[in-house]
Amino acid sequence: MIESIVKIWAKYDYVFLNGLWGTLWLAFVTVLFGTILGTLVALLRLSRCKVFQALTGAYIEVLRGTPILLQLYFWLLLPKVLPFKVSDTACIIVALVINSSSYVAEVIRAGIQAVDKGQMEAAKSLGLSNKNAMRYVILPQAVKNILPALGNEFVVMVKETSLASVFFVGELMTSYKTVQSTTFLAIPSLTIVGIIYFILNFILTKILKVVERRLQASD
Repeated sequence: MIESIVKIWAKYDYVFLNGLWGTLWLAFVTVLFGTILGTLVALLRLSRCKVFQALTGAYIEVLRGTPILLQLYFWLLLPKVLPFKVSDTACIIVALVINSSSYVAEVIRAGIQAVDKGQMEAAKSLGLSNKNAMRYVILPQAVKNILPALGNEFVVMVKETSLASVFFVGELMTSYKTVQSTTFLAIPSLTIVGIIYFILNFILTKILKVVERRLQASD
């Protein structure tokens, strides 16, 4: 078993490393654009407009209440009825971004609501509009509550990108399928991927804990 793992790694290490890069790239892009979209959704949900509150609430509930694999299939099949072509990779990225935005929106909403309401009242008493008060007073304070949760979302997304292998997007689990189909050694190939995932998430988790401690110390 160990000998097989060593031989496979020695011969196909570049395949696994390419898959690792694909996983990190996919997770980064997903969380980045998911944060942008999630911020918009959170702000709309916190607005006084009942229509925006209802629409964003339904958006979040639907995305969080359905399996992500179902959403991946939906966004992969939807472009088939459009008059223009969209690559499978683009469809998967869109699906992951939209799914991530629903979780990020709740993180940002909770982070904003955790800021003392007196801060908004103080900002308004200084003549700031709601928009400027949110931008210059509330959001900077909310960032400390939001950043650790966004880091956790990145760690979660690193693992959830494995679902993209169903559609042969170039990430770690796709690398496993490539090597396994060549060597016919499923368990050693899968073990290598599992070790990579574990090391990657272990490092990311440790980094997040350091960042979180520093944010707490800055308080």
